[in-house]
Amino acid sequence: MDVRPQLIDALSALRDRVAAVRLPLPLPGAERSWQTRTELLAQLDDYLLPRLKDPEAPLLAVIGGSTGAGKSTLLNSIVGCRVSEAGVLRPTTRTPVLVCHPDDHHWFAGVRVLPELTRVWLPPGQPGDGDGDRDRDRDRDRDGGDREGSRTPVLRVETAVSVPRGLALLDAPDIDSLVVENRVLAAELICAADVWIMVTTASRYADAVPWHLLRTAKEYDATLVSVLDRVPHQVLAEVSRQYGALLTRAGLGEVPRFTVPELPESAGGGSGLLPTTAVAPLRAWLAHRAQDPAARQQAVGRTATGVIDSLNVRMPELAGAVAAQYAAAVRLTGVVEEAYAKEAERTRRRLQNGAVLAGDARTRWRGYPLDSSAGELLEALVDSLIALIQCSVAAADEQIRTAWRRDPAAGPFRFETADREAGGWGPAEDVEGRIAVAVRRWRRVLEELAEEEVRQLERNAAPDPETVAALLAAALLGGRRARKAGEQLAERIGAQGALRLRDKGGALLAGYLDQVLHAERDRRLAPLDALDIAPEPQAELIAALSVLQRERKQG
Repeated sequence: MDVRPQLIDALSALRDRVAAVRLPLPLPGAERSWQTRTELLAQLDDYLLPRLKDPEAPLLAVIGGSTGAGKSTLLNSIVGCRVSEAGVLRPTTRTPVLVCHPDDHHWFAGVRVLPELTRVWLPPGQPGDGDGDRDRDRDRDRDGGDREGSRTPVLRVETAVSVPRGLALLDAPDIDSLVVENRVLAAELICAADVWIMVTTASRYADAVPWHLLRTAKEYDATLVSVLDRVPHQVLAEVSRQYGALLTRAGLGEVPRFTVPELPESAGGGSGLLPTTAVAPLRAWLAHRAQDPAARQQAVGRTATGVIDSLNVRMPELAGAVAAQYAAAVRLTGVVEEAYAKEAERTRRRLQNGAVLAGDARTRWRGYPLDSSAGELLEALVDSLIALIQCSVAAADEQIRTAWRRDPAAGPFRFETADREAGGWGPAEDVEGRIAVAVRRWRRVLEELAEEEVRQLERNAAPDPETVAALLAAALLGGRRARKAGEQLAERIGAQGALRLRDKGGALLAGYLDQVLHAERDRRLAPLDALDIAPEPQAELIAALSVLQRERKQG
């Protein structure tokens, strides 16, 4: 087994790249890719890196299986005594237990493996919950167990002199527990194993759950042992034959297989320990793997090499998922940018065509100056401009909603206008309010320009600044319909002054229009930008894999 520092450094760097992966968009396959990420981190943190850094550490065999498969009874029987009486608890709803020889205790007392689990020890003489409490724990699973987050995951590390030196046995929670945290923890524990011990029963050996684990072990080429437990004597030969045929068909025919008959102790009605003869072959196989250097090297080397080899497939798959996330983010961003760019251009054309001079604004213009004052005209023009921009924003938003609803990547984003906190775009009145504030700010600056221009004129010939501002606004917003506004403005402040004001006012209008539309566009993009989906992680994953492959070749 290659344990060179260069290889460990390459794996550590690869591990950091995997940990940095984020898959926030609900694309097809994203959930499976996230599971791949989780499994990779578990195998790198809990098994591969610790194993390469400490190759002489005890062999860790994890006993996994579904509810009621007899994992705890099997552990007790291999150890040779009721583990609860020896101070070792079998896993309750969330508490796995690791048993090793006292001389090996230091390997597992720290955080060398399974660093996220807090180590606990049972005080001597404290009663535990042995196999007879299985029904109670199963009821707790059905009831949902402890509330999510209410307990920190822990690992009980206990010792027994009957466990061979160089071997540690870990009893994992049920892989089909109704409590999600239990299933996740069980998967993480199995990923930390040198040897996978998969336990199933005569009545459930064809279920999907154990076969998923068996196929996963085959995919990783892990050192695997299968235990067919609780087989009635009357059908022992037939069930064993059928199970062996299934393993062979799945390409697992060479996997060591042990059969445990159904006994009174299996149901917890006896001492809780199976007869020594029932587990002697499995115990001998494990002891040989732990204590024979060649057998140990074969078991550890196969599992470690299998995990590393699997990176050649899993890393590109994860990189592909990261690339798909970035492509989706670019696609969603493009929809927003295209919609607002389209509406910005449309709004500019409508301004040139005098679309603002409609409704009350048109009435005020026609009545000016006999039936409408300059202030009333200016106010009506401002209100009409606000309405025009609001329509443009609403049209852009509707284009975005239509496109995003067809895109599964937009799942996290809500489109209800009142659902601001849930990821929406805020109440409609907020949008209208922001647009109104920006347009009225433009009006004030326009009035300041008019006042400045009027101050430059001779005092006795200077027009009212409000009249100049109203005519300037009409000329800028009315298009051909308000051609006379430009003529009247030139009559009051001169042709050069009118041209100067129209240039300044036009640039000001274009600037404020862009500012408003860009601000609303950026608000629509903010939830997506907050996800910080970038293209670099894909390349970093592939680069880390390339470095690892190069180190392996050099080794």
